[in-house]
Amino acid sequence: MKIGVSLPVRELRDDLGAIREFAQLAEELGFTHLRVPDQVARKDSGHLHEPLTLLSWIAACTTSIELVPSVIVLPARQTVLFAKQAAELDLLSGGRLRLGIGLGTSRREYGSLGQDYKTRGRRCSEQMQLLKRLWTEQEVTFEGEFDRVKENGIDPLPIQRPIPMWIGGASSPARSVLERIGRHADGWFALCAPEEYAEIRARIDAFAREAGRDPADIGAESGVGIRDRTDAEWLGIVAARRATGVTHLCMRTLGGGLSASGHLEALAHIRKVLDNG
Repeated sequence: MKIGVSLPVRELRDDLGAIREFAQLAEELGFTHLRVPDQVARKDSGHLHEPLTLLSWIAACTTSIELVPSVIVLPARQTVLFAKQAAELDLLSGGRLRLGIGLGTSRREYGSLGQDYKTRGRRCSEQMQLLKRLWTEQEVTFEGEFDRVKENGIDPLPIQRPIPMWIGGASSPARSVLERIGRHADGWFALCAPEEYAEIRARIDAFAREAGRDPADIGAESGVGIRDRTDAEWLGIVAARRATGVTHLCMRTLGGGLSASGHLEALAHIRKVLDNG
C-alpha cells in the first residue's frame, strides 16, 4: 500500500517557504504522493491555490514524489485547455502527475466559470474519453455532446499516455459515479467507512467487467487524519483501511490549526509512528 500526505495549504496559506519545505520533507521521508485540493471560485472553501499551478512549482523543487490534485472539478473547466495544462505539468514533473477529478457541489462556482451545473455528470464522462485521446494522439477528431474537436490536438503530449485519472465522490457515491469509475477511471478516492468498502467496490468492479476492463487495474485511496487522535487511534484506522484492500492511503496533518513548523513536526512524527507500528 502506497502512503502519501495531503499538503495543508489552507493552513500554510501563502507561506511558500513552508509549502516547499513540507513537500520536500514528505519526499525525503518516503511518502509516495502529495495531494492538493482544488478551488477556482469558491469563497466558502477557504484559502486555496490553483492546484495545477502550485504543483508545477512544487515539481521544480522535488524529484520523485507523485503529484495529485484532488479533486479537480473537471466539468467546470474547458476540456482542451485542461488537457494542455495537465500535459504540461506531467512533462515538467517527469511523469509524476496523477489527476483526481470530480463533479463538485457548488452551483455558484459553475456559474462563475460559465458552465452548466445540471449536466456535469454526463459532461465529466465525455471529458474523460476526450482527455485520453488528447493525451495519446497527435491529431484528434471528436464529436461529443459538449466538446467538438476537428483534426486538432495538443503538442507536446504528456509523458504518461494517458495521464491517470482517479475519481472522487461522496461517501455514498451515486450509481452514475460508480459506473463512471468502473468504465473510465484508473482509480477512486474511497471516502466511505471501511465496513462499506467491499459492497461499493463490488459494484465498481461489476461496471468495469461490463466495459471489458480488469477491475484489478482500478486503484483505491482512503484518507486518515491525525487531528484529535492518539497514535493508537489513527494507527487503528490505518490498519482498518489497509484491511479493505485499498492500494493507496493519504495521511492528513491539517485541521488542527498547526503552525508551519507544527505541520513539519507532525509529518515527521507520522513517518516515525508508521515505521515503528
